Amino acid sequence: MSKNEEQYRNPDAVLDVYEKPPLSSWAFLSLQHLFSMFGATVLVPLLVGLDPSIALFSSGVGTLLHILITHRKIPAYMSSSFSFIVPMVSLMKTVGYQGVAQGTIAVGCVYLIVSIIVGFAGSAWIDKALPPIVVGPIIVVIGMSVAGSAADNAMMNGSHYDLKYFGIAMFTLFLTVLLNMYLRGFWSNIAILLGIVGGYVLSVFCGIVDFSKVASTPWFKLPAFDIMFANYMPHQIYWGAILSFAPIAFVTMAEHLGHIMVLDELTNRDFFKDPGLHKTLAGDGTASIVAAFLGGPPVTSYGENIGVMAVNKIFSVYVVIGAAVFAVLFGFVGKLSALIQTIPGPVIGGISFMLFGVISSSGLRILVDNKVDFNEKRNLMIASVILVIGIGNAYLQMGSFQFTGVGVATVVGIVLNLILPKHALSENWDEKKDDWKNKEKA
Repeated sequence: MSKNEEQYRNPDAVLDVYEKPPLSSWAFLSLQHLFSMFGATVLVPLLVGLDPSIALFSSGVGTLLHILITHRKIPAYMSSSFSFIVPMVSLMKTVGYQGVAQGTIAVGCVYLIVSIIVGFAGSAWIDKALPPIVVGPIIVVIGMSVAGSAADNAMMNGSHYDLKYFGIAMFTLFLTVLLNMYLRGFWSNIAILLGIVGGYVLSVFCGIVDFSKVASTPWFKLPAFDIMFANYMPHQIYWGAILSFAPIAFVTMAEHLGHIMVLDELTNRDFFKDPGLHKTLAGDGTASIVAAFLGGPPVTSYGENIGVMAVNKIFSVYVVIGAAVFAVLFGFVGKLSALIQTIPGPVIGGISFMLFGVISSSGLRILVDNKVDFNEKRNLMIASVILVIGIGNAYLQMGSFQFTGVGVATVVGIVLNLILPKHALSENWDEKKDDWKNKEKA
């Protein structure tokens, strides 16, 4: 334990960042994290035509690297990024994974370059660029921007609405909420895992779980690695892939920045200063580069895991390490990996309703705790613009490059905060009129 860790412990935490859980509960707490992010992790490779087991393996390895680079100070999980799906699909149909790999390496290099710049420039600018009036609404947007995905998982069976799916999602949601409210101790800490299991059991009884893939999958199955310089030799540079991937790195960078803000709020720490933004950016970039050499997609930090921590107040980096180790192992255990892939969409959707909502609520808490005054026009303007752009996903599209609504909202919010005066002219005029009235009365 470091000196800083000895000096401070978050009083709100069940387990703080540097604390290890008891062996009896460690596996359950880690599996809870794994199940929470599993659906999104394997969905990306399924959409673009990659092996899900590689994505699972590279997510575990990437997470361990990120934790190592950040000196075990940030409980963040790295996994498949949705931001690169469009160029990945295009490249898989044309040049194949070699193009995806080079694009992913370019993403990692962008992160590393920015981390070096931040390392020299310092992080003092963060407090000025990201005060509570900007950070709070951005965190609300991070949770709400994926609300549509949660709703689709909960309602849609393929392309049509399914009442049975929605019923399972609501059962999973209410079961998880009730377990969180009425259980104590260890059982309360794994309420999300229990909610997923309960929703899964109901799904089996409702006949929407297909076990055929589990039966046909062997117990041990080596992931279909596509390792650069081993499985193939890169004979040419795919500049189109590099130029289509590299700019999107700034999108995921903005989202990663938002995730670190949420973790700061939850753990009552400042990860921008310790271990430093340059460290967490370097960890994220390194994770993507390693994923590219293994045959996986680009990775980024995951909101689902932050949602789990927000609910159970267990911020232990060792729990996240356990989840990463399980991800690596499950990449080789064919039947377990296939079984987890059978978790149906409505179960993931039901859990996501709560997890994504908890993230947004953390943003509201920042505004309340810092007593942000919305009677001031400046605050009202900044928050309003961030919320509508981000939740509405007003993205910037230029060719194949897309800057997501979260990224646009973040940039616009920062710019407005830097250029707007402290008070509107009309507010200054009202203050002067009040002063004159007080003088006249005197």
